[in-house]
Amino acid sequence: MNQLLRSPSKIDCVFCEFQIGNRGRIVQENALAYAVRDAFPVASGHTLIVSKRHVADYFGLTLDEVYAVNEMLHGQQKLLREADPSIEAYNIGMNCGEVAGQTVLHCHVHLIPRRMGDSEDPRGGVRHVIPGKGAY
Repeated sequence: MNQLLRSPSKIDCVFCEFQIGNRGRIVQENALAYAVRDAFPVASGHTLIVSKRHVADYFGLTLDEVYAVNEMLHGQQKLLREADPSIEAYNIGMNCGEVAGQTVLHCHVHLIPRRMGDSEDPRGGVRHVIPGKGAY
């Protein structure tokens, strides 16, 4: 099992490291959250919005942190849209817990730009995280 899943501590947390020694990857920040481009993007511009406080997932955020993350989502959506007119839509998602697919136990939200034709049939969007259950 991934060491990060076993311990939700700040030690060896890649997202805590961005704030200390890898600040060059941060593309935007506010007092409680920051944005970085995903190291393994599923689409060009795939961005992670990360809480500055080390907390396992969205449900551990304070209301102020939720607002800060939301501010980052809006700011990055605007910047991406201005930089790349081929972006027509977005998926916003997060994995909260190992069973949901979370591999780094530090709250982060995925902002994934979508373009016409990037998926044969995009209907259902995030409903497809469980194979065979997205069609309706």
